[in-house]
Amino acid sequence: MNSDTRDQKGNGAFERDSRYITTRITADGRDGFPVEPGRYRLVVARACPWANRAIIVRRLLGLENVLSMGICGPTHDERSWSFDLDPGGRDPVLGIERIRDAYLVRDPDYDRGITVPVIVDVPTGKVVTNDFARITLDLSTEWTAYHRDGAPDLYPEKWRDEIDEVAELVYRDVNNGVYACGFAQSQEAYEKAYARLFERLDWLSDRLSAQRYLVGDTITEADVRLFTTLARFDAVYHGHFKCNRSKLTELPVLWAYARDLFQTPGFGDTTDFVQIKQHYYCVHRTINPSGIVPAGPDLSGWLEPHRRDELGGRPFGDGTPPGPVPRGEEVPARHGAAA
Repeated sequence: MNSDTRDQKGNGAFERDSRYITTRITADGRDGFPVEPGRYRLVVARACPWANRAIIVRRLLGLENVLSMGICGPTHDERSWSFDLDPGGRDPVLGIERIRDAYLVRDPDYDRGITVPVIVDVPTGKVVTNDFARITLDLSTEWTAYHRDGAPDLYPEKWRDEIDEVAELVYRDVNNGVYACGFAQSQEAYEKAYARLFERLDWLSDRLSAQRYLVGDTITEADVRLFTTLARFDAVYHGHFKCNRSKLTELPVLWAYARDLFQTPGFGDTTDFVQIKQHYYCVHRTINPSGIVPAGPDLSGWLEPHRRDELGGRPFGDGTPPGPVPRGEEVPARHGAAA
């Protein structure tokens, strides 16, 4: 996402700008954009939890060779995310300095949030969609012809209603809930968001105390959506967003659940704690005026045994784990839990 995607209600409560570009890339091309290998570029920022979802799903499904990925740096200014990690500060495929440029090709008068993740049509250089929730579902359901052998079913038909139900609660109270705490402009709005967040985390702890994953006995879209918030909780949300009733490491069930996923290929190997902290603490100057990035927390616990396998479950169902991270897409070793 981008800091431009928030607005404030009159009561000081956070309200996310959800006016996304909802054009879809589908197998039948009904929106004018058919699934085609090599045609599109997924643009992300490792710091962003919403973009991290797309990175994880792309990797789990093995779409790296058919959907290329551009990576923005962890910080941005009021204009948009930029490709400052690339040589010359330009994306090597799109040839642009800022993802804003692709939005303006789509609509020269575009006045909404310049967000990631976003999928760009490479031949025209224009944004196709930034509808982050739909992007990952379509990667699972519309790109099946290009999934790797052994790719998991992250959105199985028999569980879709339950996945959608759980994911909506997680989005409202946890994924978006931490932002509602962090960007609240009144004590009352903050305390309401804080209460909803920890009530939902307690509910999730109860749910996960007897089952390994959120829905069914395999990893699904619901787990991907929860993981990216949990991964950022102690590093950012606990202090920076004042979500400080408990650290993740003080919530035994959720901490073990998060470690289980982190140690699963596709999750921990796409998580960059250095960029996560740089983004939140450097960009959100209204919350952290000094721009000082905390040295902690200690990340070594992410690699400790979790024992969640004792609950049963099969991470990839009848499938297999993804292979090694493609060359050039690795998270630097000093940016992960082994740092």
